[in-house]
Amino acid sequence: MRTRGNQPDVPAPDTPWDEIVPGLWMGGHEVRAEPGQLRFVVVRDEFDLVQTLLRLPGHGPDDGVEHQVWPIPDGPLDGTQLAGVIRLAQAAGEALDAGRSVLVRCYHGYNRSGLVVAQTLIRRGHSTEEAIRLIRSRRSPRALHNDLFVEYLRAGLSTARLLEELTE
Repeated sequence: MRTRGNQPDVPAPDTPWDEIVPGLWMGGHEVRAEPGQLRFVVVRDEFDLVQTLLRLPGHGPDDGVEHQVWPIPDGPLDGTQLAGVIRLAQAAGEALDAGRSVLVRCYHGYNRSGLVVAQTLIRRGHSTEEAIRLIRSRRSPRALHNDLFVEYLRAGLSTARLLEELTE
C-alpha cells in the first residue's frame, strides 16, 4: 500500500483545489508555491459545503459555511470510518442536487478526498473506473495513489465496510 505518510516523494499539488465535475471540487491544505517552497491553503467562503477529512486549525472555512468534518487516516479504514465516507458522499451528492458547491479536502487533496469524491461520482452514475480516471485527469495523476482506497472503490464501499466489520 502506498500512502502520503510513507511516500515522501509524492509532491504537493500546484493548485489548492480543482473542479472534478461542475460544483464538486477536490483539494487540500498545502500547495507548492515557488520551487522548493510550500504554502498552506485556507478556505474562506468559496464553497457552500466544505467536507474535511484531515482538520488543521486555522484552515477554515469561514463562519456560516457548512462544514462537515470526518477525520480518517490515509491508510486502512475500519467499518465506522467507511460508513462515514459513504455518508459524506451522500451529503455531497445531495448538496450538488440542490445547486450548491462542494469542496472535499484532505492534506494534499489526493487520497482521502479522492475516496469521497469518487464515491460521490459513483453514486451519481459513473463507473468506478470512470470516476478514478476523471479524478486523476482533473486533480492530478497522483490522485488516488493509495492502492487500498482504489481497492475499496472497486469492491464497493458498502462491501468493503461489511468485510472490515467482519474482521473487527
